[in-house]
Amino acid sequence: MDLHDYLRILRRNWVLVVATTMAGLLIGGAASILVQPTYKAHTQLFVAIQSSGSVQEMQQGNTFSQARVQSYVKTIRTPVVLQPAIDALGLSLTTDELAKKVEAETELNTVLISISVTDTSPVQAAAIAEAVSNSLIKAVETLEKPKTGGASPIGLSIITPAQAPTSPSAPNTRLNLIAGLLGGAILGLGGALLRTKLDDRVRGEADFRDITDVPLLGGITFDQDATKKPLLTQARHQSPRAESFRQLRTNLQFANVSGSAKTVLVTSSLPGEGKTTTSTNLAIALAQAGQSVCLVDGDLRRPMVGEYLGLDRNAGLTTALLGQTDVGDLLQPWGDDNLYVLTSGQIPPNPSELLGSTEMSHVLTRLEETFDTVIIDAPPLLPVTDAAVLSQHVGGVLLVVGAQKVQRSDLAKSLNALEMVGANLLGVVLNRLPVKGPDAYAYSYYSHDENVLSNAENGVQRMPVSKETRRGQKEHPATYELSQRSS
Repeated sequence: MDLHDYLRILRRNWVLVVATTMAGLLIGGAASILVQPTYKAHTQLFVAIQSSGSVQEMQQGNTFSQARVQSYVKTIRTPVVLQPAIDALGLSLTTDELAKKVEAETELNTVLISISVTDTSPVQAAAIAEAVSNSLIKAVETLEKPKTGGASPIGLSIITPAQAPTSPSAPNTRLNLIAGLLGGAILGLGGALLRTKLDDRVRGEADFRDITDVPLLGGITFDQDATKKPLLTQARHQSPRAESFRQLRTNLQFANVSGSAKTVLVTSSLPGEGKTTTSTNLAIALAQAGQSVCLVDGDLRRPMVGEYLGLDRNAGLTTALLGQTDVGDLLQPWGDDNLYVLTSGQIPPNPSELLGSTEMSHVLTRLEETFDTVIIDAPPLLPVTDAAVLSQHVGGVLLVVGAQKVQRSDLAKSLNALEMVGANLLGVVLNRLPVKGPDAYAYSYYSHDENVLSNAENGVQRMPVSKETRRGQKEHPATYELSQRSS
């Protein structure tokens, strides 16, 4: 994956990343609030030789002191030093418990000993540090005292008295917040990568391109109103949904520039991807461009075209295949354009056999001789074999891919199924794409309302449309549209 892939993953899962980051920040803040504050008091001692002499003797004494300092640091956390400090302050602690609060260290090549004591009370932390320092001075004096008598050659003195700290040493609120913020962000990014790795759905064009290089003829944006108003004629003329189908119509014409595919089969991998609405609206868009179009409901298991268009489906394709009525008498006109619909007819017990029969081939030949384009709404590819069988009788296949609906593995199976039967796959239509975000189809438009508002705000008057232009739009809509796009 390159940088663009990571950015797309981040845009897809930004809610998860932001949520985990904020959760980490809250946890860091809660930890700072709930943890009892502790204070650390410091004191420092100097180790010296209790004798005077020549310079050489003083250097030897200094070296001797540095060697002894490491032993004194280890001695600080032993009962010899800690028990007198406990007795002096009257603490209800054992030497082991007090040893956990005391830290001692020395810097290399020095005779300085630093003692730190941590406690929940700043005053008590300073008192313990002072008591431990005094106890260490006495302990060293006793331990280093010669057996033959006399004073100890080593002397310790406090050079930095312990003072009660004014601010707690822990918890470090700033550090906790930064750690929580970074931890939450890392957890969110990891979750986003894992979620993307486990998510096998086709979300947009990028996922589709990872599977195949089949031409992408168009993308249909998801419209909540489409569930109640699925037809192209029910949408605003310059709405994103309407413009998407007009773009699909134009791209389909270029994909079939030779005109060999007069019959186009529209199918999908699974039910619910929007193949019926796509085939119906594509037929309407082609008819609006001036073509004579026949829309055939080839889904003989769950026919929906008649329901969408409000037509009777009791007599239709199955009636013609059984030879009961001529196909010309079964066509039902729809709308103001040159669009005719052949509904499914009665649902048969053997759909695959009827769709693969010689009679089906004859019916399609009759329709191709009469109409400029024949659009067939077929069943999905994976549940049944109807679409694969029917694809051998048509000039081209249009595969509808429902974003967020179909798995990548299912799409790969559908493409392999079409390849196995030698179908002419004209291209793919991505349906149910989001309007915004990383998976939105790369397409922009200007609606009529937005143009009116923009022109009104800027004081721009719209140019009047001539009678010749209006006449060209009505008489040759397809030619006019293509000329306008090329210009």
